Amino acid sequence: MGTVTLGVSIAVPEPYGSFLQKRREGFGDPHAHGIPTHVTLLPPTEVDTSSLPAIEEHLARVAAEGRAFPMRLSGTGTFRPLSPVVYVNVVEGSASCAWLQKRIRDASGPVARELQFPYHPHVTVAHGIAEEAMDRAYEELAGFGAAWTIDSFALYEQGEDGVWRLEREYPFGEGEGTAPAVPQQTGVRPPAPSR
Repeated sequence: MGTVTLGVSIAVPEPYGSFLQKRREGFGDPHAHGIPTHVTLLPPTEVDTSSLPAIEEHLARVAAEGRAFPMRLSGTGTFRPLSPVVYVNVVEGSASCAWLQKRIRDASGPVARELQFPYHPHVTVAHGIAEEAMDRAYEELAGFGAAWTIDSFALYEQGEDGVWRLEREYPFGEGEGTAPAVPQQTGVRPPAPSR
């Protein structure tokens, strides 16, 4: 039947998503154009296409148990030297993200898997590029901040071209009078240009 590579994540809404994606491109990350700005809940996972209906049912059940929660991003961090990643910190909403990702990867579910590193919610802004560019990303986005309300997560599939495409959104507590689908946003605070 074949396999597909899936990921589950929380999208970073506009205007923040495009802003951070453009900055990632500007730092020279060749994968920036194919990866929507997000917080990962399930990292890239190869599955049999025959398991897709069970996976979608599982994700719908997890989402039905979820409730809207505030998300706030502020400043930068890095996983270097363990992993060549610079990211924007999730400073509010981490516990809810951790709960969701644990439920999604539950050993009894169709996408059970171990993680290479302990789960740490974040928004990648540079990955696997020159150290100087990683340093720039870390410094230039140190003043970035954004906040909104999370009321869903989404399933993505990676195409043969390496681009991640939205397959389906999963609203929290579906059918129970949840918050509106458009996230509430506060003003974006892009960092001052470096000199």
